[in-house]
Amino acid sequence: MSPFTGSTARTPEWRHLRLSVDDGVATVTLARPEKLNALTFGAYADLRDLLAELSRERSVRALVLGGEGRGFCSGGDVDEIIGATLAMDTAQLLDFNRMTGQVVRALRECPFPVVAAVHGVAAGAGAVLALAADFRVADPSARFSFLFTKVGLSGGDMGAAYLLPRVVGLGHATRLLMLGEPVRAPEAERIGLISELTDEGRAAEAAAALARRLAEGPALAYAQTKALLTAELDMPLAAAVEMDAATQALLMNGEDYAEFHAAFTEKRSPKWQGR
Repeated sequence: MSPFTGSTARTPEWRHLRLSVDDGVATVTLARPEKLNALTFGAYADLRDLLAELSRERSVRALVLGGEGRGFCSGGDVDEIIGATLAMDTAQLLDFNRMTGQVVRALRECPFPVVAAVHGVAAGAGAVLALAADFRVADPSARFSFLFTKVGLSGGDMGAAYLLPRVVGLGHATRLLMLGEPVRAPEAERIGLISELTDEGRAAEAAAALARRLAEGPALAYAQTKALLTAELDMPLAAAVEMDAATQALLMNGEDYAEFHAAFTEKRSPKWQGR
């Protein structure tokens, strides 16, 4: 995303989530524990806008996305979203569904790694938010449910039909998106939906440790790797190899590449600058 902004200042406070930033690691917490962090129209909009702001600032080098209370996120609020959408016309419904997709695009396109810390339920839109992260760190209580067909909608919501087959394969994705059955942590790890399975109650701690490791690493290299992983999903090999070559040529002119050589020569750890 472009670092160039207009006159709008950074948002000082977010109504539908909590944000803290510590030494390059942003922690975003969905904060409706009494509703299992069910998403509202405002929560979607806040996530979309927050990710855009953090991407422009270039001070964040990794992000942890978690949920307060007993679970990660139970999906869209039945009363505040599903009830309200029944009264909307097609144009309004299209605007809403485009906004939810913009959140997923923001998670995939932001120039820093996103680590989802999953405990308890990750259902519906909550499962897709975790899916859109670069890493999913979960404890044994985690269970993922792509519930869209159970409310009479397509399982391909918010980009799920694009992302899930690329994470777990077409066969598993077909089963999960069509049937909407919960996938508990052991199976989720087996099929590749979980990046790291922790001990009970340790997902947030492990996700923070991973984010810290990422934040201390070569940020520009991570950003370009993330961008290439997304861009090359649908490219032929020749185009992908050419994009790799162009990216490496640019990075080889960067300060971090020279810093690695200097550190190797001097037998010390590199001091990554993200440039």
